[in-house]
Amino acid sequence: MKHFTRTLIAAGMIAMTACSANADAPPKELKATLAKKLGQPVDSVRETPIKGLYEVVLGKRHIVYSDAKGEYVVVGDMVNVGTKKSLTEARMAELNKTDFAKLPFADAIKEVRGTGKRQLVVFSDPDCPFCKRLEQQSLAGIDNVTIHTFLMPLAGLHPDAARKSELIWCAEDRTKAWQDFMHQGNLPTGGKTQCDNPVARSIKLGESLGINGTPALIFADGQIVSGAIPKEEIEKIFATQK
Repeated sequence: MKHFTRTLIAAGMIAMTACSANADAPPKELKATLAKKLGQPVDSVRETPIKGLYEVVLGKRHIVYSDAKGEYVVVGDMVNVGTKKSLTEARMAELNKTDFAKLPFADAIKEVRGTGKRQLVVFSDPDCPFCKRLEQQSLAGIDNVTIHTFLMPLAGLHPDAARKSELIWCAEDRTKAWQDFMHQGNLPTGGKTQCDNPVARSIKLGESLGINGTPALIFADGQIVSGAIPKEEIEKIFATQK
């Protein structure tokens, strides 16, 4: 979709078509038409608040918009001018959710703090500076949480990260080894340098969830948040969890 020009769609800017009550159900043939023209599977098509404009989901996590005949495709954010909120971002967050309970927690480094009641998954690369920032600044002061860290070294950016990930996983106390490295830069010594480890599986898992960078956080409700977000934002999301 790189050849499409990114465009801002403001719901409400098109005054004559901004009422959701006037939205039409997508034509039955639109999904097949777009799949043929775009040369890729179309996961879903549904109406938007703008009459004659339809949301199209590609590759399970990518959103574009189309007219009823599939002759034009628009790439960009649909923004409600009145609320200043992006409908596209909200929908993307919905699409990016995963089933938290089905994650393979046995493949993660587990750290329990306090009661451990709150649950958080982190996909992390030991050589990623933003991952270190997350550990040292954002997660350091958070209590009553169980953190499950999946090691996801990005070989293209950090060639030695896979080796370090395996060393940390193979340590006698991998939780301590992870903290020691992320906070002090100390790799485990005197232990195993190789063992049966889940690093390759964790990389594939992250990719299957649409994670293409580290750090990435998954909360108990399944929402995935990318980047070294601040402690305050993490606590705010925790507060919304059921």
